Amino acid sequence: MTLTKLNIEQLIALCMSGNQTAQLEVYNRYYKAMYNASLRIVKDSFEAEDIMQDSFLLAFTKLESLKDAKTFGPWLKRIVINNSIYHYKKNSKYNNVPIDHVIYKVEDATEGIDSSDFTNLKVKQVLETMKTLKENYQICLTLHLIEGYDYDEICDILNISQANCRTMISRAKDSLRQKLELVV
Repeated sequence: MTLTKLNIEQLIALCMSGNQTAQLEVYNRYYKAMYNASLRIVKDSFEAEDIMQDSFLLAFTKLESLKDAKTFGPWLKRIVINNSIYHYKKNSKYNNVPIDHVIYKVEDATEGIDSSDFTNLKVKQVLETMKTLKENYQICLTLHLIEGYDYDEICDILNISQANCRTMISRAKDSLRQKLELVV
């Protein structure tokens, strides 16, 4: 049986035994989604690629800490998100470039959205409008709306209180809604 026909549990078992072909198959299944998740946070293609690859290396070396092989995808995504936020915070301390000057590929962020051109246009418009929000609003909305994290997970990732998280997401949604009304 070829590796492409194996389910993730079987692949993870092979990865734990050191099978590099299985690791390559897992990488090929997840790299696009992990790259896009990182890119939405760090907003730099090269850095997102580095973070994604570092996250895969970390995941493969820490596979024994994975409790259930079925949850590998969300577990890996959490590693990528945490690494991306860490790098974003580290770089934003020293780099005060306005968000308008940062190159952000909307095509990469919308990859995998399979709908009509009109819907893709709306998605691109929302993503473009999100880039005009304050940076903390962008991160919260990305984690909540795009990545699908709940409030508790966002609180853990950003190290903020539950009340602060709910307020920030609410204000971010209101700000996004107002900016979208101006565009339409």
